[in-house]
Amino acid sequence: MAKRHGEETKMSAILKDFITTNRLEKGLDSVTIKQAWENVMGKAIVKYTTQIRLQNDVLYVSLSSSVLREELSYGKEKIIANLNEEVGKNIVTKLILC
Repeated sequence: MAKRHGEETKMSAILKDFITTNRLEKGLDSVTIKQAWENVMGKAIVKYTTQIRLQNDVLYVSLSSSVLREELSYGKEKIIANLNEEVGKNIVTKLILC
């Protein structure tokens, strides 16, 4: 626990420091990208999504529909750009649809 220096710090700065110190970025990014997938892709596509996994900078998305998988494969770059824009930073560099 850090000592108090008699100065005020913002709660966001304290939380950011806590996340960095405890190396929680990857876990939070994983949760954030799952929420972004739901927001960006919509309910119709989320219904066919069985699993979302972020490993390094690669997002693995399992879909139950092969037709949907094929359709989404044509717009991977746009999906990546929309997801990164939704979360506010570049988390995903590659999208693999399974």
